[in-house]
Amino acid sequence: MNGALQLRIADMSAEAHDVMRLELVDARGQSLPAFEPGAHLALTLPNGAVRQYSLLNDWRERDRYVLGVGRVRGGRGGSECVHAELRPGMLLHSAAPVNHFALRPDATRYLFIAGGIGITPILSMIRWCHAMDKPWQLVYAARNRSRLAFYEDLVPHRERVHLHCDDEAACPLPVARLMADAPADAEVYCCGPAPLMEAVRDSASPVPAAARHFEWFSAPVAGEAPASADGFWIDLRRSGQSLQVPPELSILEVLERHGHDVPFSCRDGVCGTCETGVCEGEIDHRDYVYSEAQREGLRSMLICVSRARSPRLVLDL
Repeated sequence: MNGALQLRIADMSAEAHDVMRLELVDARGQSLPAFEPGAHLALTLPNGAVRQYSLLNDWRERDRYVLGVGRVRGGRGGSECVHAELRPGMLLHSAAPVNHFALRPDATRYLFIAGGIGITPILSMIRWCHAMDKPWQLVYAARNRSRLAFYEDLVPHRERVHLHCDDEAACPLPVARLMADAPADAEVYCCGPAPLMEAVRDSASPVPAAARHFEWFSAPVAGEAPASADGFWIDLRRSGQSLQVPPELSILEVLERHGHDVPFSCRDGVCGTCETGVCEGEIDHRDYVYSEAQREGLRSMLICVSRARSPRLVLDL
């Protein structure tokens, strides 16, 4: 991986029900690469899986990375590996921090909406807002109080934090009302389960769509765009190959079938690991990393889900 790091687990602790806190340091005792609020690490786990976890500590710290990992029972094995196999002192490899959920620094005010383990990228943003004396509020929802991770980190800011527990309120977070009452000049940052983020995205609100930002853990179930009936071709600039991508396969799958070792993780267009440069052609972006505004003029694509609008794409491979 580019910018590969060797990290040692300095500490582990339980933060809430099914939530583990990991503190990572450089294995050689050196300073770690800087990161910005909203950034994540792509960790290679002992079972070979590569998984993305948000950095939740202060962006100014260079001596450690702190992560929160929620256990997903019946998931793809990454979180189970973290909870069952990782121990203090173990070594892990990671790429340098990447940020697809960047905080806009010039906003008038910030509204953070977190669900469950979605609090992790929000915590680093809150620390930045506090240091920069920026107006902010947090709405943090969980099924019950036992699942409110990193509660102690929020106690000093209790006047800016609204906690919602589904069991105590006898209902899920009323997102429609929350968004209807949100200030029009707020930048909204949301991370959590897909139903929560879809509700924030789709609710009527004075907050424009361009000011609503999301960090997806998994792709929404609905809304998949239809594939081209005839597929398309990809030309690989560096290798000189030309390959056809049929409607039923992704670019990533076609490359794998022809022996290309391309980095990937989620296969759902939410992590950005498989991002690949595009030299020529019109891209049909279908990922959940980049907003519509960011896609304009973007000359790269996530090849696990995105496709071509033109008959051919020339990839930087």
